[in-house]
Amino acid sequence: MSDATFNSTSQRPTFMQRALRKPGFVAGCIIIGFSVLLALFPGVFAPYDPSAIDYLALRQPPSWAHPFGTDLLGRDSLSRVIWAYQVNMQMAIFGTVFALVTGITVGALVGYYRGIADMIFGRIVDAVITFPFLVLVIAVVAVLGPGLINMYIAISVVYWVYYARLMRAEVIAQMGNDYASAGVVMGYSDSRIIFRHLLPNAITPVIVYWMTDMALVILLGSSLGYLGLGAQPPQAEWGVLIAEGRNFISTAWWLSLMPGIAIVLTGLGFSLLGDGLADLLRPRG
Repeated sequence: MSDATFNSTSQRPTFMQRALRKPGFVAGCIIIGFSVLLALFPGVFAPYDPSAIDYLALRQPPSWAHPFGTDLLGRDSLSRVIWAYQVNMQMAIFGTVFALVTGITVGALVGYYRGIADMIFGRIVDAVITFPFLVLVIAVVAVLGPGLINMYIAISVVYWVYYARLMRAEVIAQMGNDYASAGVVMGYSDSRIIFRHLLPNAITPVIVYWMTDMALVILLGSSLGYLGLGAQPPQAEWGVLIAEGRNFISTAWWLSLMPGIAIVLTGLGFSLLGDGLADLLRPRG
């Protein structure tokens, strides 16, 4: 190896160095990191009990005592917004992880075997994408009944198709590489080729998509909570909090504004994190 090649290799920035050079990625990490802290330890950050009713402090505007004001029952809005992080971050994880795992598995198998499995999967994709995603989820929740568990089931039943379609395309692209053909020639089993060779090389775009998809699931969960199909009162959830203040938007604007800001900031954090990961994990020459 020549000195020039060695110097070029040794001076190549590490993953952490490249990550720190991207303000958007750093901002996304900070926002999501803080959101995770609020979700894990809401009692540490919330100044009041989110369920404590105070009839002497009904619908008070933001003040030093209550920075986000109080709600219709005198409960501290800041504490309820903070405790809602626990529910909404759970939505981001449980609302996507089952669809992610199912989609990765089905997509990898369909992309590898093709044939009749690919034809059946194609018909399933056509049937699902024909209808708007939100309409399908609402329909499933309406059949199962309102609640977080049923919402997770509805999202998983519908959304695994999108992950599977992406994974299928990535596996097919990876099968054109020499290492996949070499595995077949060497007599490796199908499971070894799929899960030890193809999957690790094909999964990066799916993980990036998953990160940005968490923002959409939080927005979806809040929308269902607003419609009364997701989390149910008196549970603190951003969509539920917005719905509680919708009839008082002109006189008690803080009731809907504050949880709305939390939704925007958290969604922005996941979007910045996903975009940054896509840039960092993109193959470099």
